[in-house]
Formats: sequence, C-alpha cells, structure tokens
Amino acid sequence: MVKLTRIYTRGGDKGRTSLGDGTRVAKQSLRVEAYGTVDEANAALGLARLHTAGDEDAMLARIQNDLFDLGADLCTPEGGRRGGANSRGALRIVAAQVKRLETEIDAMNAALAPLTSFVLPGGSPAASHLHLARTVTRRAERLACALAAAEPVNPEAIKYLNRLSDHLFVLGRRLNGNGAQDVLWRPGLTRDDKKSA
Repeated sequence: MVKLTRIYTRGGDKGRTSLGDGTRVAKQSLRVEAYGTVDEANAALGLARLHTAGDEDAMLARIQNDLFDLGADLCTPEGGRRGGANSRGALRIVAAQVKRLETEIDAMNAALAPLTSFVLPGGSPAASHLHLARTVTRRAERLACALAAAEPVNPEAIKYLNRLSDHLFVLGRRLNGNGAQDVLWRPGLTRDDKKSA
C-alpha cells in the first residue's frame, strides 16, 4: 500500500531522483526517461477517457492501472542495487497483461473493415486523443528498448508497450464509428507537381 503524506521532499532539487530500489540517478537517465514517458502516455489516456464510456472506458481504466504497474516495473532495475530486498519483490508486467491486450485487439479488429490506406490522427475527440496516446506509447517503447540495450529490462514490459500502441490504434478506429470516421492519408494530395502525383 502506498501512503503519501508529503508531496514535495526537496530530494530532487539537485537533479537526481530515487529509483524503486533506492538507487539515486540523474533525472535525465534513460530509465527515468522511459518510465516518465509511460506516465505521459497515461496522462494522454486520461484525456481520452473524457470522451469514452462503457466497454471502451473500462478497457482504458484497466490500461491506466497497467501503466502504473509498468512504471513501477521500469522504475526498479532488474536485480536492483546489490540485489536489495526492494528489487526482489518488485512489481513486474506479466504475460497475462500482454495477452489481455491481444485478446481485446482481436475482438475489436474483427468488427472493422480492412484498411486501404494509412490513417491520419483525427476523427472523433476520443480517437484523436488515443492517437496522441499511441504516439507517446511508441516513444516509451523506443526508450524502453534503448534501456534494454544498456541493461536488463523485463521483456514483458517491452511487449506490453508494443501491443498497447496497436490496441490504441484499433480502439481509435472503433471509436471513429468502426472506421467510418477515419481520416485516410492521401499520398501527394497537396503537391503542386501533378505529373508525379
């Protein structure tokens, strides 16, 4: 159980912060960038939820909770500081969370017409916010992959981010009238050179 009795601690005033195992690192470290970007994606989902209800909102509520799990996972290094107790019991993303995303993607995608073009971010307010959350999720995935190239990272965390961006794309199409309101890319639409368009 988390208990926050004080919001500011002054501990980060010199540009360092504590990881889940107590290690102090620079705030611009790759690990902090990765879990900070997960937090940013979560905030974008909060905006999307202003425009959702029912099953779609329930899916996003579960995902927001998962993203806190994911932030806790990325915040605590594998093995931790000298294998400390705080890292051994660390909260980690598990395969079942990734599988749930895959199951939801498959169910939503079954009702959508196949795409004939790439989709531009837009359409309904909910879909627009989901496109924003999707792109932030992709950035979080790139940062988590960069971190994994430098030190051990839970592979399920990276899988989760990869599936989540797909999930948000498909959910955005669903919230665009099952694709009817999708804004499709028209290659070369605004070019002046008509011969090559």
